[in-house]
Amino acid sequence: MAHPDGPLIRRVVTAWLVALVVAFALPAAAQDPMPPGTVTLGVPVPGLPRAGVEFLTRYDFHLSAAALVNDDKRFSWDTHFGGELDAVDYIVGRTSIRIDYGAVLGNELRAFDPNQGNYTLELSTSARSRVAEIAVVFHHKSRHLGDRDKTVPIAWNLLGVRVLRQASAGPATVEMDLTAGRIVQHSSVDYTWIGDTGLVVRRPLVPRAGLYVRGVGQFVGVSAAINARGAQAGGLVETGVRLKGEKGAIDLFLGYERRVDAAPLDRQPQTWIFVGFRLVGG
Repeated sequence: MAHPDGPLIRRVVTAWLVALVVAFALPAAAQDPMPPGTVTLGVPVPGLPRAGVEFLTRYDFHLSAAALVNDDKRFSWDTHFGGELDAVDYIVGRTSIRIDYGAVLGNELRAFDPNQGNYTLELSTSARSRVAEIAVVFHHKSRHLGDRDKTVPIAWNLLGVRVLRQASAGPATVEMDLTAGRIVQHSSVDYTWIGDTGLVVRRPLVPRAGLYVRGVGQFVGVSAAINARGAQAGGLVETGVRLKGEKGAIDLFLGYERRVDAAPLDRQPQTWIFVGFRLVGG
């Protein structure tokens, strides 16, 4: 008789095999310490101010795939592809753009069944201080169903404030961010405000490899007039290793997540263990 966890184990093994193949395909490079300012939380950490106004001062891409250890057949893989750029740096701050497409795959209809497509568009403008970078953020999120009928739009717009800070402790670096904002427009969701906080601690082992631990927390306010379920909370904990190549880097990671409203129409949280890889710009 087949082991009941066989499909889950195969997804975990597949993700790690793909990650290892990509990792060993990255070319070796001359020794160079891991630079601060790497994008790790989906938002840029504070950068160095420029001598003058400059355009397109930063561009980073990301591509990730993670196998989900979960009993729900709707959630087998979580994938992301997108990029972030600083459109203009005006010395005392910068204007940044972020685009991300996330696809969730299950195994209800076929082995790889894309049942969700989620789009994130974000514009932020910041001001730097000696202790942190503070940005005004406009955040748009829309959620779509793949290979399923969708009768209502599912989306929201958030206007808020983000605080970014980077610190160091010996060879380790610490990247922190805090975002909070009001929902200024929504369709088919009961959200009134959203708060996110993130923390990444990195420690180099050798010039081209290092360990990291990442934590993210999310808190979602809910309108009592629409739904009496109360505020929702989610987040994740992730640990892994970053391997750097000449033109990019790869994270190999393992973690645990509780995701608020994991399915677009259910309004129910889901939890899973995940393992996968993430490609980022160098």
